[in-house]
Amino acid sequence: MPHLGSRVCAILGVLTLPIAGCSSGGSSHSSSQGKRPAGTSVTIHVPADAPTISDAVALAKPGDLVLVAPGVYHEMVKIKTPRITLRGESRDKVVIDGRLQQPDGVVVTAPGVAVENLTVQDNTQNGILVTGSAKAAAGQTGSGGDYDTGSEPVTFLDSFLVSYVTSTRNGLYGIYAFSAQNGVIEHSYTSGGADSGIYVGQCKPCHIVVRDDIAELNAVGYEGTNASTDMYVVGNRLVGNRVGLTTDSDHQEKLLPQQGAVVAGNLVAANQQSATPEQADGGWGIGIGIDGGSSNQFVHNRVTGNTDAGVVITATQDIPPDDNQILDNTFSGNGIDLGWTFPNATAGHGNCVRGAGLRTVPSGLGASAACPAAHQTASPSGTWTAPTPPAGIPFSTVAVPPVQPQFPNAAGAPATVVPAVPAVPDTAGVQVPTASLLAATALVQTS
Repeated sequence: MPHLGSRVCAILGVLTLPIAGCSSGGSSHSSSQGKRPAGTSVTIHVPADAPTISDAVALAKPGDLVLVAPGVYHEMVKIKTPRITLRGESRDKVVIDGRLQQPDGVVVTAPGVAVENLTVQDNTQNGILVTGSAKAAAGQTGSGGDYDTGSEPVTFLDSFLVSYVTSTRNGLYGIYAFSAQNGVIEHSYTSGGADSGIYVGQCKPCHIVVRDDIAELNAVGYEGTNASTDMYVVGNRLVGNRVGLTTDSDHQEKLLPQQGAVVAGNLVAANQQSATPEQADGGWGIGIGIDGGSSNQFVHNRVTGNTDAGVVITATQDIPPDDNQILDNTFSGNGIDLGWTFPNATAGHGNCVRGAGLRTVPSGLGASAACPAAHQTASPSGTWTAPTPPAGIPFSTVAVPPVQPQFPNAAGAPATVVPAVPAVPDTAGVQVPTASLLAATALVQTS
């Protein structure tokens, strides 16, 4: 068997940027890595330059592009090198397939990494995991499924990008950003997430933008748990899940309580699909759920056709939901449009709504809880009869996604430079979306 250094040199010799200093001697590996001119980068082609994605990622240095040819790759890719780009040449034909035998498809634990234009599927836990938590990266959960509830401080991964990714049929989350900051999840498609399609957890301040994504046929389309401050969910299609979107506080993660997210310009519709995985808490028929979250803004969303409720505000154990603003959304065809309920839990204060003609529980919230509301104003509580959810299906049997849009010039574009802090969306200019938002590449259509 050739020495490892010989193999590395053989691979590096055919890269886009040749690397000098390789020889047949046993010390060639370390010397070749030191010969690259400062500030240069290479493109590592899979499988032409490296036989697997993991091999290519192991060779890559900051600034490099790992470009993957069409094929099905049975591997779990772990990216530990900062500022590399992992990109497929074809979004639907470059497939990282876990075969229900591995926990994750791609695990990112280094800052500045971009994952683009590929499909991840059939993993027992997550399609893509981006995290600064060593426990999360190692899959070391506690008895309640938590990761970081000990006394040690939170460690964040700083800056990431997930773009033009399809993630389907995963046992927990499709795209999972946990203990991470300064990131963007965009132009992606998730389905078959047995917990959530897109999940952002344990960040404060987050500086995270989730935009222009499709989440359908998941237990929950988007979930933000203990995800606070500069957390933006904008322009997404959250249609045809069991629950469209939740923002919540949870004692299983650090950085309680959840505060300060902006949810704007999303289509949140028809979230009562039976051919979906069933989450443990049994939620079904809800567009937006606010569970112990506070100081969030929900503005200019189209919330339609959710058979239980368009928006629900409730408490999480001892954590009240306070000062949430429901502003200028369009509601239609929901069981009720807006429901506030605090059974055997801490009542909220300062929650308010702006909008006319809403069907609410308690009734008349549009008048009695009009925005702005003083923080100390107690939020009234009511009850209503929710529909009985049907049994779910195994996440591995969810429908195959349709072909999704490609990353522009995937094979020719240079490596992506991930910004240190993403640009903040101009949510003041966001309008209520049409009922056909991103419908062309979605399975579940609205009526």
